[in-house]
Amino acid sequence: MSHFPYVGSGPYCYANAFAMMFGEAAPSPAVIEIATCSPFGMQLVGGTLPFFDPYGWTPETGFETALEAMGWTSTVEAGGDEEEAVDRLRAALAGGPVWVGPVEMGHLRFQPAMTAPVGADHYVVVLAIEDGWVRMHDPEGHPHATLPLDDFLAAWRAETLDYGAPFTMRTGFRRLRAVGEDEAVRGVLDQAAGWLSMERGVGVSPGTIGNGEAAEALAERIGSGCPAELRAHLVRFAVRVGARRLTDAASGLARIGLTDAANIALEQARRVGSLQYLLTTGRDAEAAAVLRALAPSYGRWLTALRAGR
Repeated sequence: MSHFPYVGSGPYCYANAFAMMFGEAAPSPAVIEIATCSPFGMQLVGGTLPFFDPYGWTPETGFETALEAMGWTSTVEAGGDEEEAVDRLRAALAGGPVWVGPVEMGHLRFQPAMTAPVGADHYVVVLAIEDGWVRMHDPEGHPHATLPLDDFLAAWRAETLDYGAPFTMRTGFRRLRAVGEDEAVRGVLDQAAGWLSMERGVGVSPGTIGNGEAAEALAERIGSGCPAELRAHLVRFAVRVGARRLTDAASGLARIGLTDAANIALEQARRVGSLQYLLTTGRDAEAAAVLRALAPSYGRWLTALRAGR
């Protein structure tokens, strides 16, 4: 199979935010994403909300694994009240930009159509607090965006998100050792296999199912007509990021010689990517068939990944 990489826009907010903080020594966002282990699985959170990421996984569960694999470290701070959070952020900004998140995207009112919480997590790099405004690089496509401090704090409280502590930020990014991109990918293979096996998920929301079972359940749910809210989630976020993650995983695995595992990742990427047109145009029965074809590939991928380690 041809492992042609994808380069372009997409919802890679924390990978792009990390890349900004790493500066000239940054691995590609694709490698950062692989290092978090996000491509290795599928889950239906609470039995209803689909994500093409591992069972029980959230971005925060993958950050320390990724930093270690890439040779970096940082300091995490969170909690407290609004005044404490602002003081902490101001103090940190004296040393340079600050990585912030998760935040509620719906409160980032410089983004078109964002007027209220939507339950979507996001990550940004804060540059300054100036005269009651927060200036930031938003990897969604908004460099030097500004937001009133009150709106920023509403987003940063993360009250409408299903993971993460309020007022979380990372500072003190330091490169501990030089790690090549291929080495970083190899460094997370054990963790990736653990996520794909569904053995690493802890504190999972009740009713959550993973991998093939999740694909089959989602196929059943949309097969007779996808609900509008579910369709919006899939075509605006889940399919886009899922197909990109899998494409990057396929390229990364191919580069380190795991041909069988890379080919299965590419097969998954093609199936997930094909859902975009089908769901956008209402061809729900065909989308359900794609998901049913996707379901058995997770077991094959785990076998191939373990064999390649």
